[in-house]
Amino acid sequence: MARLSSWLRLAALIGAAAVLAAPSFQAAAGADKPKLERGKGEKCVEDTDFMRRNHMDLLKHHRDETMHKGIRTTKHSLKGCVQCHASEKTGSVAATKEDFCAACHSYASVKLDCWDCHATKPMAKKPGKTEPQAEVTASPLMATTQNGGAKQ
Repeated sequence: MARLSSWLRLAALIGAAAVLAAPSFQAAAGADKPKLERGKGEKCVEDTDFMRRNHMDLLKHHRDETMHKGIRTTKHSLKGCVQCHASEKTGSVAATKEDFCAACHSYASVKLDCWDCHATKPMAKKPGKTEPQAEVTASPLMATTQNGGAKQ
């Protein structure tokens, strides 16, 4: 009887290991990359492979140059990315899991937190306004900051 229970435990352990290892084998085999809408411009500001690997560093650098040094350029601005890559269907880069940013970040299992502070849709010009106005989107962070830190 003791011998049977040890075989059952071994079989259960092997089964659990196989279930846990399956996603690793699928990833190694190369899961399908997300299908993305083509951007609105003729070409991106950088090569596609470069952007896949380095866009976050470019955005952080651009943020630091703008916020800390007051240097405003358009080449690697988040605003430019949103204007070019917003979906034709949703008008956003992160409204649905198929939208440009959301699709890649979901595929890579990376948290997409840019939109806690930034607009996910391109800025639209309002009549009588000289500067375009961003559409404000709901975010968990906005709920805490607008109510003095208290969540509703």
